[in-house]
Amino acid sequence: MAGDRKTPSGRERTFAHDELIVSKTDPKGRLTYVNDVFLTVSGYTESEVMGKPHSVIRHPEMPRCVFKLLWDTIADGREIFAYVNNMAKNGDNYWVFAHVTPNFDAAGQIIGVQVIKIDISRSRINPSDPIDTHRRVLDHPVNLTTLNPDRGIEKLVDCGVLADDAATAPGQGGSRDQPRRHTGDLGVHP
Repeated sequence: MAGDRKTPSGRERTFAHDELIVSKTDPKGRLTYVNDVFLTVSGYTESEVMGKPHSVIRHPEMPRCVFKLLWDTIADGREIFAYVNNMAKNGDNYWVFAHVTPNFDAAGQIIGVQVIKIDISRSRINPSDPIDTHRRVLDHPVNLTTLNPDRGIEKLVDCGVLADDAATAPGQGGSRDQPRRHTGDLGVHP
């Protein structure tokens, strides 16, 4: 399927604010379940994605370190929230706020991963102000939980997606930088 990968089209697609994209993977990140919204938004059929790596929808401009952080957090048995730019089969992109949680068996072993995504179209994203973006997502009608906006920003600073002063809250002496692109390939693809 990697050879079939389209280049980004530069067009954004959205989905209804009351819809959720749901997917599940095995511990290696291979898709085991996708809902109809996943299929509609991504443009793939169920037979095209089942058993394939979740990275089939990864937009090439998403820093790989975000996914390393995601998989390291899941491997520790913890949930994580992330802003993700996905790419549909035709090259269109779609921004989501993802809640990623490990699934455990009776013995406490991770047997899979569940991902629930809400639409955060470009109108909700302010790349120069990640804390404002986070607050807009928290106001989303399908708010998944109450989050600490600064904690997520600090994790992105740690993996090099944002400059160090981006994590400084307004009024505390720091300015916010534009997100910087991570150019290293960590080889982690959910």
